[in-house]
Amino acid sequence: MSQEMIELLVKGTGETLYMVLVSSAFAYLIGIPLGVLVYVTDTNSICRNRGINLAVGGIINLVRSIPFLILLVAILPFTRWVVGTSIGSTATIVPLVAAAAPYVARMVESSLKEVNEGVIEAAQAMGSSVFQIICKVLLPEAMPSLVVGVTISLATILGYSAMAGFVGGGGLGAIATNYGYYRYDSETMLITVVLLVVIVQLFQEGGLWLVNRIDKRIKQ
Repeated sequence: MSQEMIELLVKGTGETLYMVLVSSAFAYLIGIPLGVLVYVTDTNSICRNRGINLAVGGIINLVRSIPFLILLVAILPFTRWVVGTSIGSTATIVPLVAAAAPYVARMVESSLKEVNEGVIEAAQAMGSSVFQIICKVLLPEAMPSLVVGVTISLATILGYSAMAGFVGGGGLGAIATNYGYYRYDSETMLITVVLLVVIVQLFQEGGLWLVNRIDKRIKQ
């Protein structure tokens, strides 16, 4: 393999990490409030509101049902308006956030549902407000599950970022498409796949290590 290709792979790995980490951060900034809102407005939850629950849940389900490549193309005008271009790693972040935020919202909702109802009832009995229950009970108690959700979300967003290579996105997906697929370079294709697998494993192991550190149910 040439020095030029090695440098290209290093650059592509950096672009992939940039896209995944930045889009994941924005996806969680949007997804956590959405997930909390869907959870607390559910029928048997602490702030029941069927109208809001159905509306927000419906929007989440609608966006989640759109395949990523179709979503990416559909919001190209919005992407150009936000970042000034529709190609490259920075432009790919916009559709990545749009696709990942609803997924994250459902992951957060699922994590909150794992919290013991007795803990919530005890907080209510002590006169805690809804905001206090969310910030001091629900999110802290669900933290191990939320961290596991982060590792799953990172792997999913990494897969989305690789697909974006077919339509001008940057990173390893673009290298696999332009060199491995169009030029029939099986060596480059194999290396990009290996790099993607390594990145997923690093995310997974890092997440499990963090869960073991913060989960009170696991003896240190």
